[in-house]
Amino acid sequence: MLVSWLVLSCLAVVVPVSALVVWTDPGSPRSLSGRLSAVWRTSAETLRLGAPTGAPMRMALSVLLGIVALLCVSTLVGVITTGLGERLTELRRGRSMVLEQEHAVVLGWSDQVFTVVGELAAARAGARCVIAVLADRDVAEMEEALTASLGRGSAVRLVCRSGSLTTVDTLALVTPRAASSVLVLPSDAPEADSEVVRVLLALRAVLGDEPGPPVVAAVRDRRQLPAARLAAGERGTIVETDATTAELLVQSARRTGVGEVLRDLLDFSGVEFHLVDVPAAVRQGSAGSRFGDLLLCFERSTVVGVLGPDGQPLLSPAADTVVGPGDRLIVIAHDGVPEAPVDCRAYVDPTAFAAPHSQRVGPVRVLLLGWNRRAPLLVEALGHSVAPGSVLDVVVDETQVTPVQDQASSPQAAARLAVSCRSGELLHPENLRDLDLFGYDTVIVLGADSVDGPGHPDDRVLVTLLMLRELELRAGRVLPVVAELGDHRNRALAPLGPASDVVIRGELTSLLMAQIAHNPHLAAVFGELFAAHGASVHLRPAHHYTTPGCEASFATVVAAARERGECAVGYRRTDPEAGTGHRHELRLGPAKTERRVWHARDEVVVVANDSAGSDQPYGTLDAVPGMRHDHGDDTALSGGSPGRRPSHDSPEQDRTRGEGGTTG
Repeated sequence: MLVSWLVLSCLAVVVPVSALVVWTDPGSPRSLSGRLSAVWRTSAETLRLGAPTGAPMRMALSVLLGIVALLCVSTLVGVITTGLGERLTELRRGRSMVLEQEHAVVLGWSDQVFTVVGELAAARAGARCVIAVLADRDVAEMEEALTASLGRGSAVRLVCRSGSLTTVDTLALVTPRAASSVLVLPSDAPEADSEVVRVLLALRAVLGDEPGPPVVAAVRDRRQLPAARLAAGERGTIVETDATTAELLVQSARRTGVGEVLRDLLDFSGVEFHLVDVPAAVRQGSAGSRFGDLLLCFERSTVVGVLGPDGQPLLSPAADTVVGPGDRLIVIAHDGVPEAPVDCRAYVDPTAFAAPHSQRVGPVRVLLLGWNRRAPLLVEALGHSVAPGSVLDVVVDETQVTPVQDQASSPQAAARLAVSCRSGELLHPENLRDLDLFGYDTVIVLGADSVDGPGHPDDRVLVTLLMLRELELRAGRVLPVVAELGDHRNRALAPLGPASDVVIRGELTSLLMAQIAHNPHLAAVFGELFAAHGASVHLRPAHHYTTPGCEASFATVVAAARERGECAVGYRRTDPEAGTGHRHELRLGPAKTERRVWHARDEVVVVANDSAGSDQPYGTLDAVPGMRHDHGDDTALSGGSPGRRPSHDSPEQDRTRGEGGTTG
């Protein structure tokens, strides 16, 4: 019917117009039959039917041929249009093969993907950067979300593909064999860790036994670590998300600002960890150099450890540790370009060194508001860093008291940490007023893993922070608070006090994954840095190193830290007159020649072993200035000589300690 109406409409327009053209042409035939023949020829040429004249049969056959030709051309145009449409639909669905080489592959989708993609792009700044993302989501939505996160002016080329991550054919679409690195992210589903193991198995089937790109994956539950390591094989590195987040919460509770320091050290926007060879100009013969002498051999780079020929790192070793010919230096620098050695010993002023002193810190009181699956790991990590007699009070909803009490009873933490649990609605201000908040050394606020119904898990945390901030302002006292958030966009919304900090769940894991993907040799370094025992990042009061009020170079601070068995990497300046604004300025990797006046409120960023300071019997939470412990000292786990990491007696102990760390 549609074709018939189309034919009638064409004839109704073409024939009258052709007749009008013929009748208005001065050169047209005078006879009626001649003019009708001219109308026929004009109409036939317009409709592409040919224009033969003569017998009616001949004209009918001409019309038939014209219609057949028109149908053939229309069919050809339809086939081409349909093929192009299907091809575009397939491309839009993300089912085509990626033809790139040396690109980064990201498998999975969660809140971590924005941090991972952003850091991968920052790591390749100035070079051609292609990132292929494969997830079981709509391609257009992924491209729009990632483009908005990176910014419209980003030079990164994003290639998104959609499909099942556990299917071998789907994984082959992103050509992981030709990639420079592959990162596997856990989703937000309850069975995310099992899915990561299946993805690693499928990836292993795609890559085969041949050498391929380094694979970095993350799991949430430590019970899935053995399976994930077996599935990843020798090329894989597994990062434990929940344990890393719990450890960061504890470190941030120990000293406000540690989270900011770790973020600055692990992202690609400032200083990062690098591996460099020992400069020939400072190498002392074939026997090697002493580690303490190498701390002042660079002006901008900061030496923090040694990586042995076997790949075993040693962070913040003793000053008399010998660095052999096959060892490499672990440095913190602004870029990976080797720096020419400079003798900075001339800038050290020994008269500015602070007098050695020791201060024992007793038990602490910690308040934990909320509970989630990372809370037992937090209790365990907290038990390793406090003195005996410390107290942890947990406040949860009434329905959670009994199961939380059972989960919080950690055998490892029971010897030092007494855990008590009580019920209370955190969204009611009167419940918080009854807690004697200012009697605690620190307050930790945890968000829920998921929320049934409307809202976001971060909503309760933000409201709790708002009420804590109001109580802090009303009392006119400093309240140290560490809060856990799930969405990095809510960091700017959090109402924080001068001694408060925010930990974004999974952010540190994302930064670690990007760093290891960019330089796989750093996996062992980060495993040592975030292990339960060993070296870690600390913020120490500046009066531990220099006399308050004196002017000294940063080389002086480095030398003073060396005497304490520590490696100074930067400082955090505090402005007491800044009010509620930006009171702190963090500087990592300053020049050794930089001179400034060191005040009592300033802090020095150091990499130190937990065994440093053998006069302290146990590790404790750093006291916040102005709270119960005004001296602000901190202690670390005792055992071993100052500045030396406890040695491993056997490979079995190495493997046991590695299971508690963050990297495999």
